[in-house]
Amino acid sequence: MDLKDQLKNLFPEHKETPEPTIEKSNIWLQDEPIICKYEKRKGKPITILEGYTGATADFKILAKEIKTKLSVGGSFKDDKIIIQGDFRDKIMNMLKDKGFKVKRVGG
Repeated sequence: MDLKDQLKNLFPEHKETPEPTIEKSNIWLQDEPIICKYEKRKGKPITILEGYTGATADFKILAKEIKTKLSVGGSFKDDKIIIQGDFRDKIMNMLKDKGFKVKRVGG
């Protein structure tokens, strides 16, 4: 008897939930790539996303999604998303899953 069967015996009313799927949001996708670059400010690493030509509100929604999924701080200033830390690879994978084209700049 494996662990799954033991848990079914302990909690017979529990129903298994399907794995979450990647949801595509209704954010406007552009043809040009979003630029993802790395900088250090005051000795601390940051990741900057820029080059989005859609609505500012959509870019703010995207910034909030990135910050919550990565559990990091950041801000939205001057049509740029600034994320605290070096998360270029994770952010690029998230944006590619959403359907964006992403270009890596700076190392």
